[in-house]
Amino acid sequence: MAYEVVLKPSAKKTLDELPRQARSRLIAALETLAENPRRHGIFKLESELDLYRLRVGSYRAVVTIEDEKLLVLVLKIGNRREIYR
Repeated sequence: MAYEVVLKPSAKKTLDELPRQARSRLIAALETLAENPRRHGIFKLESELDLYRLRVGSYRAVVTIEDEKLLVLVLKIGNRREIYR
């Protein structure tokens, strides 16, 4: 039972603008969410109801997990200093 990982257009644009090494690490980490979206290393954000954070080096991806649709939606990708603003 694999989930589908979908990036919002704004997250895709940000991902495309990252340095090659960071981009490849983020893509690999996002692909692992298809098998287990609540794996070790993904944490629920305290201030939001259904948002989760995936940490990859100094970059973060904010995602929402929709179990009924088997969907992981990547809402935002960015540097750790700017992602939560």
